[in-house]
Amino acid sequence: MKRNYLSGLVALLAFTACQTATKPTVEEKKPNIIYILADDLGYGDLSCYGQQKFETPNIDKLATEGMRFTNHYAGCAVCAPSRSSLLTGQTTGFTPIRGNVGTKPEGQLPLPADAFTVAELLQQNGYVTGAFGKWGLGFIDTDGDPNKQGFDEFYGFNCQTLAHNYFPGHLWDNQSMIELDGNADDQFEEYAPELIHEEAMKFLERNKDTTFFMFYPSVIPHAELKLPEKYLAKFRGKYDPEKQFEGADYGSPRFRTGGYGSQQECHAAFAAMVSVLDDEVGEIMAKLKELGIDDNTLVIFSSDNGPHIEGGADPDYFDSNGPLKGYKRDLYEGGIREPMIARWPDKIAAGSSTDLISAFWDVMPTFAELVGAGKPTNIQGISFLPTLLNEPGQKKHDYLYWEFHENGGRQAIRQGDWKYVSYNVSDPEKQTLELYDLSKDPGEEHNLAAEHPEVVEEMQQILWAARTESAEFPFGMEGHSTTE
Repeated sequence: MKRNYLSGLVALLAFTACQTATKPTVEEKKPNIIYILADDLGYGDLSCYGQQKFETPNIDKLATEGMRFTNHYAGCAVCAPSRSSLLTGQTTGFTPIRGNVGTKPEGQLPLPADAFTVAELLQQNGYVTGAFGKWGLGFIDTDGDPNKQGFDEFYGFNCQTLAHNYFPGHLWDNQSMIELDGNADDQFEEYAPELIHEEAMKFLERNKDTTFFMFYPSVIPHAELKLPEKYLAKFRGKYDPEKQFEGADYGSPRFRTGGYGSQQECHAAFAAMVSVLDDEVGEIMAKLKELGIDDNTLVIFSSDNGPHIEGGADPDYFDSNGPLKGYKRDLYEGGIREPMIARWPDKIAAGSSTDLISAFWDVMPTFAELVGAGKPTNIQGISFLPTLLNEPGQKKHDYLYWEFHENGGRQAIRQGDWKYVSYNVSDPEKQTLELYDLSKDPGEEHNLAAEHPEVVEEMQQILWAARTESAEFPFGMEGHSTTE
């Protein structure tokens, strides 16, 4: 009996141990990721960043429930290179697309086949990927086609020039051209931001049970200042004296081919457009809650460059660049410093903020670390995930670098609080040398280059190590046709 008792006990213990050893562990699901990118929204265009003339309650709510960045930078001062930097994790000194160069019959210079994008990285790690909005990095069936650069789905404008017009003749659904008959001739019935937003919402519904990455590069609030009456009416008469703009209307060769349409109420139209974007952000957040996936979704909101001064836009009236100098195309702070908000319930502290110096090229390594992927090679980005999660070990940049290939060529470096800016770099006789201490002079009003020649020299030593020469984008773009 004793022997049988011991044998039974041993068997029971062995069975229990076996059960414990083989009991499956529940692996924490990787988070969904939504990255919302506004188009030409300035640092001061959100009420949570100081906007006084209108409110952005839904985007502000992201900030109250998440983290607000105060030293975050775009990849460049115009659309295509900024987006190339975001997607490849590279500065404009290394990323393949460094300027807005148009191609025929439609689209822009394509990302090359060997470009590695954040969408491809996430695809390789089990994510369903979709992009909804403006692409601008290669026409359909080129190497830059979004479906060839890591996106399972794309809906919106392929060409950023045609994305100037909010009531276009067509949009793209992957490789299929969607004709918008409601915008034929002089009609304005099909508003592209609404159509794109509807497809994005369908993507969320289809993928609620998967793990997904949704890239939402909105066309708002880029010129033109045109939108349906139902939106404009809410803001009419609130921003007198109004500003008028006479543009490319029906009958003009530039009508719906990139020319900005006329607008007699530019101020009201701009405020209304930002409100549309804010409403869309609110609808995305509500949909996440409805689908029960809000808690496991990281949402990031930012903008691709500073505010524009085209098509009747009036950034000075709205103080769109806040305390900063410069607009779109400038490498001063107003052209490249952007709002960025990150929200992830129970992971990112609600109502927090950070002055970490970061940029678009940091997004890829952040997502790589988030999903447990190895950091891609040949990128300049540094993960800001420790900052998001309030964990130790946040690495910092030695410097940030930008280059811009219009208006004689421009370069800029931020190293700590020092900001070096050089314009007309392609013409030594006209080249400027500027140095600012951002800790004391965020508006870049006092050029200290003459007082600190040693700092200027150090910055100039950094310049050429911070870039590779590009056959498509040498300094001096006079031979290229540009868009935007």
